[in-house]
Amino acid sequence: MALADGDRIARPTGRDTATHGHKLMAGILLAALTAALGIRHVVPVEGLAPAVVTLLFAGAAATAGVAMLCRTERLRVHCFELAGGLTFVGVVLSVLIEPDQLVRLAVSDQPE
Repeated sequence: MALADGDRIARPTGRDTATHGHKLMAGILLAALTAALGIRHVVPVEGLAPAVVTLLFAGAAATAGVAMLCRTERLRVHCFELAGGLTFVGVVLSVLIEPDQLVRLAVSDQPE
């Protein structure tokens, strides 16, 4: 019974890491959804997934660049976490892209 007693567990004060991770992932997914909704009228439907993946990778690169310039360690870690999350979501979405979509996207800009 003594091992199951939760009153003796020392918890750090001022930090709630569980909610931080949830908020970060929710923000990343919200950014991906906003990007997809923003460019869906500009890009054809079959080219939407590659365009969103490209935007996610560009956002991750920009965020990593900002992290390199940050002087505060805490802000630097947050920026690197955000860049890693954007990269992860971009890789997951790129797995879902069919190769035919990429071929149609590359060929659609050239005249017949």
